[in-house]
Amino acid sequence: MAKVIISCAITGGIHTPTMSDALPITPEQIAEESIAAAEAGAAIIHLHARRPEDGHPTGDPEVFARFLPVIKQRTDAVINLTTGGSLTMPVEERIAAARRFQPEVCSLNMGSMNFALFPVAGKITEWKYPWEKEYIANSDDYVFRNSFRDIAYMFETLGGMGTKYEHECYDLSHLYTLAHFVDRGLIKPPFFVQMVFGILGGVGAHLENLVFMKEAADRLFGAENYKWSVLAAGRHQMPFITQAALLGGHVRVGLEDSLYIGRGELATSNAQQVEKIKRILAELGHEPATPAEAREMLGLKGADRTLI
Repeated sequence: MAKVIISCAITGGIHTPTMSDALPITPEQIAEESIAAAEAGAAIIHLHARRPEDGHPTGDPEVFARFLPVIKQRTDAVINLTTGGSLTMPVEERIAAARRFQPEVCSLNMGSMNFALFPVAGKITEWKYPWEKEYIANSDDYVFRNSFRDIAYMFETLGGMGTKYEHECYDLSHLYTLAHFVDRGLIKPPFFVQMVFGILGGVGAHLENLVFMKEAADRLFGAENYKWSVLAAGRHQMPFITQAALLGGHVRVGLEDSLYIGRGELATSNAQQVEKIKRILAELGHEPATPAEAREMLGLKGADRTLI
């Protein structure tokens, strides 16, 4: 059976507490959701932090410190920390946790882009916390910045700690930006490319786009030099990542990417999404990779070499 790495993005920095009661916001909730997702079959746990009092995204390492050791003690999952943070965070705040904890993997968006969820704001009449409506409604004016200088700064600041990157590519141009840094020698094989589809402001979730992105990546990097995974936003999540698995890719689920488990049905947990994609993969003749297998495939340094 082909081994597929399942990543699970637990909370993210774009959805807000009003959108789903299942979205974890306290350190205790994030830890429990992460542990359950790992037990369900996720080899990689991708993590953001939230202010526990109101669920607002935060890059504060002290908040991360309240759940990272718990996850490490109770699972063998690969811990992947965000450097994306949220759309409103400066780069220093976005990389603070990765700098402190030196994880096995951290995410790295490979370019600036419009990143929007503002159409949702008009569908919600009552919000749990005052910050939420403005945060979502104003996303029609957000540019998620990651310039060449920003990306180089992250490599320089986080370099030397042995951390690998989940290179998040929301469009074809991001693959070419990644190729630029490969040519500069700042990224060494095997590296991990996360292709992102269905975000308003990024490439659409159409199979033709997936095939085109994969063919471009093969041409730019050589298929033997990288591993690739796919995430898709909202309603596209399960059908689109299933198509990716059929083409030989790895997959990512989680409440960061979609709050739903089926049409019109909110997911009750991250683990529920992991369990669903694991069942689908089994029907396709695939088996979820263990954390040890994911570490070997991605050339990771091991959990014992982090500061978590």
